[in-house]
Amino acid sequence: MFKELDPILHTPLRLAIVSLLISVKEAEFTFIKEKTNATAGNLSVQVSKLKEAGYIDVVKQFRDNYPQTICKITPEGLRAFEIYVKNLQSYLNTGN
Repeated sequence: MFKELDPILHTPLRLAIVSLLISVKEAEFTFIKEKTNATAGNLSVQVSKLKEAGYIDVVKQFRDNYPQTICKITPEGLRAFEIYVKNLQSYLNTGN
């Protein structure tokens, strides 16, 4: 009846990061930081966990001599999010 929820996505900040990246396809670290109101340190840790899981790609580069980190959702991350939402719906539809 109840499906298992992905522990990688089942934290507010990681879920917010993935949700944001699905809507914009890719984003700079500073943009994600602003949108999620996360600290740089916490965001960095959560981005690393999502990258390790294969849910996002992270590209580090320089732009106008400043470091820039770009995050992008992967097909695996999109699939994991879709499954997470479907499984979460099983909790919401238990009374129907």
